[in-house]
Amino acid sequence: MLGLMQDQPLLISSLIEHAARFHPHSEIVSRTCEGPTVRLTYSSLRARAAKLANALLRMGVKPGDRVASLAWNTHRHMELYFAVSGIGAVLNTVNPRLFPEQIDYIVNHAENRVLFFDITFAGLVSDLKPKLATVERFVALTDADHLPKEVDGASAYEDLLSPETADIAWPEFDERTASSLCYTSGTTGNPKGVLYSHRSTILHSFMVCTADGFRLARADSVLLVVPLFHVNAWGIPYASAMCGAKLVLPGPKLDGKSLFELAVEEECTFSLGVPTVWLGFFKHIDDNPGLDVSKLKLERVVVGGSAAPRAIIERFRRDHGVFVLHAWGMSETSPVATIGNLLPAHRDLPEEGQIDIQAKQGRPVYGIDIKITGEDGSDLPMDGSVSGDLKVRGPWVTSGYFRGEGGHVLDAEGWFATGDVAKIDAEGYVQLTDRSKDVIKSGGEWISSIDLENAAVGHPAVQEAAVIGLPHPKWQERPLLIIVRKPGAQASREELLAFLSDRVAKWWLPDDVAFVDELPHTATGKLLKTKLREQFRDHALPA
Repeated sequence: MLGLMQDQPLLISSLIEHAARFHPHSEIVSRTCEGPTVRLTYSSLRARAAKLANALLRMGVKPGDRVASLAWNTHRHMELYFAVSGIGAVLNTVNPRLFPEQIDYIVNHAENRVLFFDITFAGLVSDLKPKLATVERFVALTDADHLPKEVDGASAYEDLLSPETADIAWPEFDERTASSLCYTSGTTGNPKGVLYSHRSTILHSFMVCTADGFRLARADSVLLVVPLFHVNAWGIPYASAMCGAKLVLPGPKLDGKSLFELAVEEECTFSLGVPTVWLGFFKHIDDNPGLDVSKLKLERVVVGGSAAPRAIIERFRRDHGVFVLHAWGMSETSPVATIGNLLPAHRDLPEEGQIDIQAKQGRPVYGIDIKITGEDGSDLPMDGSVSGDLKVRGPWVTSGYFRGEGGHVLDAEGWFATGDVAKIDAEGYVQLTDRSKDVIKSGGEWISSIDLENAAVGHPAVQEAAVIGLPHPKWQERPLLIIVRKPGAQASREELLAFLSDRVAKWWLPDDVAFVDELPHTATGKLLKTKLREQFRDHALPA
């Protein structure tokens, strides 16, 4: 027997309609590539998204067609979020930080029919245009006065919207219909497409707004630092519309100064970004001792994308009274799978004890099932001491890649192997110890490169750290610590090893320390250890 509830599909168009009707005056503040700051409301953003939807329909964009974007966090990019999926098409947010060859591959693999781009990427689009066989129309996200000449035949976004009406009856369709497409960063081989649905997106948004999620609410002013081109901006545009939160979009400027100013000016209470962003934020504060940091209204910050160094968690908490929500996920999990909220049992812990828990990657939210397995595939205990391969499943976890790339990715029970190695404690807190391909095995034991890196970043002279394993005749592998010093700072090999000796197990101590000017990163900001292993393959460890 079925229940007697109304069977309405969970569609992204319902989010912007809800926001426009019940949170019409909540702001969307957007810095633009042209320079000025634009202020909209959910009501006006809905009207512009409706105009864009009508323009797309007039272009002949049909359900299932892919539409690409190469753009920063601006109001126009956010309008694409709702307009494209609203008509049943699929928004393919392309990461402009990828190599041109990867962008070329993605746009052609997705068979995008239309490409929307910010004017800062006009040169890139011009170079790529002859290779983009399926793209029929190029639209610059600007007005006629700023239309770049580099892209022959491109039209201006505002000219596209101006003749259209804001009247639209959003179509209804199956909630499992594809809504957006993001490609993995492709550290090995070509990027693979993760295809999200309306259903998965709405369910993920509900989770973000829960008290045990990100606690996103109408009262929040959200500084959205994580890019709109990166895993649907961690779902925040959708969740913000769901609850009516104010959104602050920084445009192309993601430097510490710009973010600090925006956070103060817009009285931001909540923000999200990768560790490197927050390191830049703190550098701006350190370089400008006269800043009035008391003007910051931040209450909580989400750190994800890669493991948050303990030093970031401590500094936010102690210097600014900001609670860091450490989160883990990946493109394949929409992306949020675990969140580091504290439990009632932790209220009476001393500060250091609470930070110990915050430094882990958090507990699974409802909707996500999680476990670790051994090399033989058997389930391992959740005791906080045993490391194994991390696997997940749930309604916003991928069941496969676009066009079947990579073959079958789920096991017989529906588990997806993340490629991460982790521990899970009895309370369900996940602690990443490595990527499976980055694990350092020394004398039959695992050494966590992530833990070593985070410990090293705690040294006041260290800007960034990486750890890789190098071959060793006796121990199989031993760790090499690679350091980027802060500008003007000094730290010797011996000083760093002495610093670590009180913070990690003795047999974990790196055999050597190398100093570099910068570390290689993927387009999403993750350490590219394949390049480091190549760079240091001939490095001789001390005897």
